[in-house]
Amino acid sequence: MRVILIGCEYVGKTTLAADVSKWLEQNMGYAQFGRYAWHDHFVLPFTEGEGPEVEKEAEQVLAMHPRLLEKYSRYMIHYHLNHSFFLDNHLLLINWYYGDAVYAPLYYGYGGPDEYADRQLMARSHDADVMSLAPDTVLVLVKATPEVIRQRMAEQPHPRCILKDQDVEFVLQRFEEEYQRSGIRRRFTLDTSDATIEKTLQEFLRQMEPHFTERDRLAVLSHQHLVGTD
Repeated sequence: MRVILIGCEYVGKTTLAADVSKWLEQNMGYAQFGRYAWHDHFVLPFTEGEGPEVEKEAEQVLAMHPRLLEKYSRYMIHYHLNHSFFLDNHLLLINWYYGDAVYAPLYYGYGGPDEYADRQLMARSHDADVMSLAPDTVLVLVKATPEVIRQRMAEQPHPRCILKDQDVEFVLQRFEEEYQRSGIRRRFTLDTSDATIEKTLQEFLRQMEPHFTERDRLAVLSHQHLVGTD
């Protein structure tokens, strides 16, 4: 299963990724499949964890000149296009180059239309790279209504979240545009506005089922046989 989850902040991408990881462990026997196998570090400042040092690091990253931020972000994106990431049957990336196409011109000062390193043009080039490296990759747009996103922002604010209240509708629209323009052919959408975490996972698996590879199906059958013989 190779999946790219994209969408605005607070739609539930990270929560879904964690649940998909658990499902893989329970149904395909990939006990080693954990957070290291899914990548959620493409939205600047790329920092993970908590504490004063992490906050200081985040401030230093965001204080960089837009030209340096552009290079830094481009490195992270291109690094994950290395063929070694696609050698395993399972890979889960969150927002990846799609997030940069949406957020960079809005918040970071680089990559806008007709500018150097236009992130929308780069995204289409990366789509072609992904289709060459792993044509079975599935693109999933996760979305929610603006009202639900604002409610989640107020009730459970994310640390170092870049999304601003006044930009919610615009960001939702831009992710929809990137999804529609994508060159990745296997795709579907999920709306988490009224869905529980459990129902979101169920709907993900329902829509993902036609896209399971032969290796995926064999892994499920093999795991069922091994569990049944314990």
